[in-house]
Amino acid sequence: MRGLLVPVLTAAFVLGLAPTSASDDVGEVARAGQWQLGAMRLPEAWRSSKGEGVLVAVLDTGVNGDHPDLEGAVIQGPDLTGAARGPWGQHGTAMASLIAGRGHGASRGVVGVAPQAKVLSVRVTLENGDPRREQRRSGGRDALARGIRYAADHGADVISMSLGGGSGSWEGSASEEEAVQYAVGKGIVLVASSGNDGAAANKKNFPAAYPGVIAVGAVDQRLQVAGFSNRQDYLSVVAPGTEIVTADGGDSYVVGDGTSSAAAMVAGVAALIKSAHPGMSPAHVRMAIELGTRHRPSDGYSSSYGHGVANALLALRAAARMDVPTASALARPGPYVGGSRPMPVPAPASRTPVVAGLLLLMAGMSARVLIMYRRRGDST
Repeated sequence: MRGLLVPVLTAAFVLGLAPTSASDDVGEVARAGQWQLGAMRLPEAWRSSKGEGVLVAVLDTGVNGDHPDLEGAVIQGPDLTGAARGPWGQHGTAMASLIAGRGHGASRGVVGVAPQAKVLSVRVTLENGDPRREQRRSGGRDALARGIRYAADHGADVISMSLGGGSGSWEGSASEEEAVQYAVGKGIVLVASSGNDGAAANKKNFPAAYPGVIAVGAVDQRLQVAGFSNRQDYLSVVAPGTEIVTADGGDSYVVGDGTSSAAAMVAGVAALIKSAHPGMSPAHVRMAIELGTRHRPSDGYSSSYGHGVANALLALRAAARMDVPTASALARPGPYVGGSRPMPVPAPASRTPVVAGLLLLMAGMSARVLIMYRRRGDST
């Protein structure tokens, strides 16, 4: 029997002296603890895009839309777990806050990477420690595959999956891979966490390992790869993933480690790009994220860092260089099925030889018409 997906968070603890209340003091502590805001140059990136008009599907344990930092940000989708409905999940709420948290007040609460994006909550797994996870429910089979398709059919621009294991535990499944390609074919960017057993078995992790998914590892505040972050040759980028402050399932906050947080942040970066460049394909969004990294490995790629540390400002700049008319003039790529190394982007052509070529073509056509006219005149 197949197992349920595992929310990928290594550890968490409740923040502040009032864990059941998003008080002003706790909210200020939460905002002050968001070290990723500076590391990813988010305040500068927000001058260009805050994710407005973008819908990010959070496939997770469910999202509590009543948290003060997520007020007005959450659209509730279906529960596909087959379990009796319970409180919406802590893990899903945490991830949603990192993507589209609005904070509250001028300097309180968690602000996400794309604070003007909307979140579509699709419940595809249960919390770690939930006793119902051990129960084998037929209704929960292929929940991730169904969740991906639901999100694709209900307007998602980005799909965030901070979980691992998949329907086939650690082997993936055909239904999930087909769902991924279905979503990519509809122009949707998919992001997933690389996994948290990098210091142990370092297993191949799904959905991160499916072709077409941006796999994300974690770094600490020194921008060094976290020991728990999985190292695989399909890794795309890394992002902040230690001591990350997030909204809790109630109205409090937690601090935790894990590639879950890193993936949610990169999903937020994808939302910023899609908001600024709505027509950009998933392959080009991925390229922009990979090209717009800091601390790139010396040879351009490694299984620990991928292409480097994700940076919102640099990714937006890379996307701007690739956007219309340059990007639209390129042949539209199909679903991205290659490895983690980016596909080459043709350099923008100079307009001078293009104009010269057109002038020569027009001159040649005019001469041909004149010759034909003269020939016709000779024959009459």
